[in-house]
Amino acid sequence: MVAPCVVDQGIVYQKQDMQRLLQDLGQVCYFHSQEGETLSEGQGLVREVFADERRSTMVAHHSLYLNVCSFDYLELGVSPEGDAFFDLVQDSRRLRLVPLTNPLLQATAHALDTATLEVMMAEVLSANLDAQLDDDDHPAY
Repeated sequence: MVAPCVVDQGIVYQKQDMQRLLQDLGQVCYFHSQEGETLSEGQGLVREVFADERRSTMVAHHSLYLNVCSFDYLELGVSPEGDAFFDLVQDSRRLRLVPLTNPLLQATAHALDTATLEVMMAEVLSANLDAQLDDDDHPAY
């Protein structure tokens, strides 16, 4: 048997795969609906994604704690405007997540932060070495 391959659109049933797709979403717009009627919507940050039959999915105070066991499947798609979305579906309930952050931009920012940190560390070490050399040239009596 060959493992499924989902590219940009499709349905994911495996809880572990759902968890992997959701864990790095970051900031999202969410739309909670039941039987096609929107019950609530807002923006928040995905704080935690887990699989635990005894814990709840919670959306409160701009924070999302997503339990993939609360849903039957995840539908991955692209809106007509070209925005990716992740629909968590359980019976007639749907929690749509639309990412507001771009993982490519986040990776670039992280790489820049790492490079900046490396330059700063090199400057600190160089300054420390210079100070030690100055102390060696002018011993304290």
